[in-house]
Amino acid sequence: MARIVLVHGAFAGAWCWEPALAGLRAAGHTVEAIDLPGAGADTTPVAEVTLEAYGEKICQVLSAGPPAVLAGQSMGGMAITQGAARCPEQVVALVYIGAFAPAEGQSLGELVSYPEAADDQVQANLVVEGDPPVGSLAPAAAVHAMLNCCTEEQAAWAVERLGAQPIAPFAGVIEVQDGAREAFEALPRAYILCGRDHSIPPAMQRRMLTERHCHPVLEIETDHWPWLSRTDEFLAAMAAIVSTVA
Repeated sequence: MARIVLVHGAFAGAWCWEPALAGLRAAGHTVEAIDLPGAGADTTPVAEVTLEAYGEKICQVLSAGPPAVLAGQSMGGMAITQGAARCPEQVVALVYIGAFAPAEGQSLGELVSYPEAADDQVQANLVVEGDPPVGSLAPAAAVHAMLNCCTEEQAAWAVERLGAQPIAPFAGVIEVQDGAREAFEALPRAYILCGRDHSIPPAMQRRMLTERHCHPVLEIETDHWPWLSRTDEFLAAMAAIVSTVA
């Protein structure tokens, strides 16, 4: 059994993992879902929300217990990578769930410029406002981009809870802590590929998981939120991955 720390993507918070928590815990795992800075119940001002702040928050959480399987979805893949780059000794493995899987020196902004990411419906529908800027999705756009395999009830549950997303972390690049590179690069990486994802197109997911040498790779034929739209399949995939990497 493993300690699992779940890290949400853009517009979400720890709340989004609720459909999967009971199943993961019933399998005997210790599971924590966290709010990144400026998300969910976290009150960090928008001006202080950066990719580096995400990494710091993750390492703070990890330091409170034994090394953990660190799982991130979507933009949360950037966050878990930055966290692992700061404190790899606290990480058992990285699990990317329909997520950005960057290399050192890469940003989310760079990754979404790849040709395989050209049909990203989050970027296509993102409305950016304010100073410092935050992004949001209209309800219909959120369903189309992220929840396209959910039932109406599942989609409504998610949409009414979505929040604004600070834009600054999109420009942050992965920086590896001095002396941590060898341990960071040696971490096992696994991937859950979402085959009907409108946010990070499957071709883009395949490019990243190949470049990051992810193993195992498990595919679910569903949207960007597989723990909500295909809960049982998601739990089975997580069980298989954790048994392999932990």
